[in-house]
Formats: sequence, structure tokens, C-alpha cells
Amino acid sequence: MTDTQTNAFEALGLNNGLLSALKAAGYEKPTPIQSKAIPHVMKGADLLGIAQTGTGKTAAFALPILHRLAENRVKPMPRTTRALILSPTRELATQIADSFKVYGQHLGFRVAVVFGGVKYGAQERALQQGLDVLVAAPGRLLDHIQQKNIDLSSTEIFVLDEADQMLDLGFIKPIRQIVSRLPARRQNLFFSATMPGEIGKLAGDLLKDPVKVQVTPQSTTVERIKQQVIWVEAGRKRALLTELFSDPAYTRCLVFTKTKHGADKVAAYLEAGGVEAGAIHGNKSQPQRERALEAFKNGKLRVLVATDIA
Repeated sequence: MTDTQTNAFEALGLNNGLLSALKAAGYEKPTPIQSKAIPHVMKGADLLGIAQTGTGKTAAFALPILHRLAENRVKPMPRTTRALILSPTRELATQIADSFKVYGQHLGFRVAVVFGGVKYGAQERALQQGLDVLVAAPGRLLDHIQQKNIDLSSTEIFVLDEADQMLDLGFIKPIRQIVSRLPARRQNLFFSATMPGEIGKLAGDLLKDPVKVQVTPQSTTVERIKQQVIWVEAGRKRALLTELFSDPAYTRCLVFTKTKHGADKVAAYLEAGGVEAGAIHGNKSQPQRERALEAFKNGKLRVLVATDIA
């Protein structure tokens, strides 16, 4: 990393512990959303970010949040969290929590993640200790609130990530219930790739004089992906799919289906045709999903059939 590249993050005024972690992780320069968002978030402003996955938005909120927590270091009380990040799925929540741990590795903060599909015990113990950062899926967080495992009345920073996906998954009502438990004085960061009416209304209700930051991914699919459409009768789709996999160049492939049941049927059909395939969707347990993802990552599965959860 050159001095110029190092200075690109230094110029934002981030905590030295964060700069050290970024350097070790190979981060060379901020993405457009990081350059635009970080200074405002560091100052405590509310933010409306119109950004898709792939733009570097997790670091755009994680870095200034960690910086702010480090500037005013207080020991979190039991069953509280200083920062709360809501994420629509288990996988995304885990990724965000992992990012906080990587960036904050020199700061000694307590970071935990809670989501459904796993036992409560470890999550309850983490909440009991008190947290600096909690990343959560809305459903399981509401369960913990109702069981009095977590009190949000002293939370300082609230992040809503992938808001439009929250709408698709039916989480708007649970989000409003969670927000009602937060203190009136707090910093709000709101991220969404699109702004349908209900999401615009939610943003209007949550945010106070927000700074608006809008970015597009650094590479569009048109530049990076060769796209092709094959018109085929519905009844012949699976047979054609199996035929496509006779080409050895199709090594690690994602196939998307509309329904969970459809994902299982397509995976079974491909397996019967001699193609190593697995399915991942919301009806699978967390360990099943992790095993399938690991097998796909290691090349043991040639095809991962998924619903939108991926």
C-alpha cells in the first residue's frame, strides 16, 4: 500500500486502531459511498444511503460507528447495546458482524449477532454481558425484547440495512415495534437499494434532517456479466437446465427459483441427472444452510439452487 493510498483513509480522520485494521485487511482507498458517508456519520448526522450490495456500504457505516464509540468509550450496561444494526437475513447479519469484528479488532469492543434458526442460549449470554454493537434480524430481536433479554432505551446509534429487502420479507411492522423501544435522541442510518413508497415513508419517520448519499455499484452487470435469455416452455425448463450442465465450463453456478419448494425440486432433478447440486432457502436450518454454502465454496457442489435469501 502506498502512502497516498494509506492517506486516503487517514484523511477521513478515522481512529488509528481502525486505520491499522484496514491496512492489515488490504483496504487501499475508500469507495465512493465510504468517502461520502463516513465524514457525516462521524459527526453524528442522520444518513439516507441509496446503495446496493457491492458498493462498500457496510464499511461506510461500520467504520464511523466504531470511531464514534471509541471517542466516547463507556462500558455497556448488562442487556444493552450502544449500536444496533438491523439486517434482513441471517447470512447478511453474520457478514456485517464479522466486518465489525475485523475493523474493530484493535478496539476491544463487544460485538454480537442474533438471528433465528439457532438456540437462544449463546445469544442470551452475549446480551447479558452488554454490547457495544449488536447486529440482529428483526424477528429474533423482537423475541429477545419480549423476553427482556435486551433493553434498547440507551442505544445511541441505529442502522437499518437493506430496507427494501425488509419490506419484501414483511419486516416493516416488526421494525416499527423495535424502533418504538429506542430513545428519541439517537443517530439513524438508513440504507436501501430502492425507495418504494412504504420505504420512503419509513425513512421519513425515522430520519431527522438526513444527509442523502446515492451511489451505484462500481461495476454494472452489463460490464461484468455475459447475459443471455433462452425462451423455453415452462415444462421443459428443468430438462434444458440439465442439458446446459453437460458443458464442463459450467463449474460453480447459482440457480434462482421463485419458491422454496421449487428450489428443492430443481436441486433433486439436477442430482438425478448426475449434477452435484444443493438447495438453500428459509426452510433449511442454519447448519444445513452453512453446510451447503461451505460445500459450494469448496467446489463439492457444482450448483447451488437458491431463493432470494442468497
